[in-house]
Amino acid sequence: MKQKNRIWIYSLILIVFVLMLTISCKKKDPNSDSNSSINDPIPTIGVVFNPNLTYGTVTDIDGNVYKTIKIDSLTWMAENLKTTRYRNGDQIPNVTDKDAWYNLASGAYCDYDNNVNNSKTYGRLYNYFAVVDTRNIAPSGWHVATGVEWGGQLLIHYGGSMYAAPYLKEVGTTHWGSSNNGNNESGFTALPGGGRTISWGSSSFDNQGSFGGWWCICEPSYVGPFMMMAYIDEVTSDATNLKRGYSVRCVKD
Repeated sequence: MKQKNRIWIYSLILIVFVLMLTISCKKKDPNSDSNSSINDPIPTIGVVFNPNLTYGTVTDIDGNVYKTIKIDSLTWMAENLKTTRYRNGDQIPNVTDKDAWYNLASGAYCDYDNNVNNSKTYGRLYNYFAVVDTRNIAPSGWHVATGVEWGGQLLIHYGGSMYAAPYLKEVGTTHWGSSNNGNNESGFTALPGGGRTISWGSSSFDNQGSFGGWWCICEPSYVGPFMMMAYIDEVTSDATNLKRGYSVRCVKD
């Protein structure tokens, strides 16, 4: 009888050990509110697209599905990029530490405020090293928008940088704020996703709700995000530091 009790006790201990080992081995995104993998797709939540236009779709390597819109001769993503991997499947590091981000010299992404729920609406932020990595951050058949595509085609199509902003910005005040003049006639649905700025050896998140910055690929060596301000009726470009974090829009090849 004592031997049977010992066997039962040993079996129970073994079961508990296996359960604990299984739980400890599960991988969980520290910024996620679920047990899903860091590479799992995340839904688009709260974005107001133009109901009068017909959108297409494109899917990235993580399975995120984006609305797309044709503007003039180009087909654009109508949402900001969310991928956590390069096109070949290699992981893009998710760097949450503010000092570690500043010291990077290679590709990385983050969620604004290190909160994945922000990325469900605004997409993710990437440094420029990720944008120009030869493994390619864009979905197959697409590329990160170039300076010519931004300034020479998209903005010019709507009268230039002094006039284009309302046509590109999401309608309403849910994301842009009370003074938003956006009509989103283009379907581009630009959002104020903010950015990750750097200073004094560290980094910080700022301006979500009032500013949107998008990296562009420019030639021959000019580097800069195109920026859209919530309270200024203008889209402008500016040179910036490669270590900052901005949104990404892609264009169909």
